[in-house]
Amino acid sequence: MNSGLTPSGEVKIVPLGDSGLIVKLGDVISLETHKRVRQLSDYLERHPFNGLIEYVPAFTSVTIYYEGLTLMTEYADEVGQEDRDFPFQIAAALMNNIILQLKDISDEPERIVNIPVCYGGDLGPDLDAVADHNGLLPEEVISIHTSADYLVYMLGFAPGFAYLGGMSERIATPRRSTPRLSIPVGTVGIAGDQTGVYPIETPGGWQLIGRTPTRLFLPELMPPTLLKAGDIVRFYPIPRMEFDQWEEHKS
Repeated sequence: MNSGLTPSGEVKIVPLGDSGLIVKLGDVISLETHKRVRQLSDYLERHPFNGLIEYVPAFTSVTIYYEGLTLMTEYADEVGQEDRDFPFQIAAALMNNIILQLKDISDEPERIVNIPVCYGGDLGPDLDAVADHNGLLPEEVISIHTSADYLVYMLGFAPGFAYLGGMSERIATPRRSTPRLSIPVGTVGIAGDQTGVYPIETPGGWQLIGRTPTRLFLPELMPPTLLKAGDIVRFYPIPRMEFDQWEEHKS
């Protein structure tokens, strides 16, 4: 295990198989840790090293996949003698050097993405259940849900699915005891203290409160997702007539 120093503390670098490593930038989910994850990911996007296959940001870490032979060929002479025997040692040394440079990189401003949602009815069949669970009216649930700024921590679970932070505990609701076999594309749900949007049709156990006509997974584009880590999502309510008009324009 190798470690380096970030501007705000220690970072751990641990191996993942014979062609990967995990850069652990914190122990708990927090805005500060997220900024460091985003900072490292942005750097790798702009300055990929030879042999980098892919980087995968998560809540508190960034996983790096690399080509070992390329690292041994390209970088063996750039690291100390003690770090050049195995691809992981070279990759870890490279990551340590990158991490030490991050203190000179300023954060990019957040991108705000506004997402329309038609709440309740057949598009949000669990809205009343969420309201009842929290002792609220459905209109109050909608007001609370649309009043927050949601930070995209990472993408995962399904193509384009964003893990959002920032939902009010006032509308937190447990998952359904029996998951549905099929959730329509664009459905907005709540599970515990999280909220999110189903980007593709998939089974799921979240409480469904509405649906958006905005597409989050765009396989014909590159990148194929509307959202990315670091974005700020703001939901706003639209009436059913407007939702139907959006849907007509898509078809």
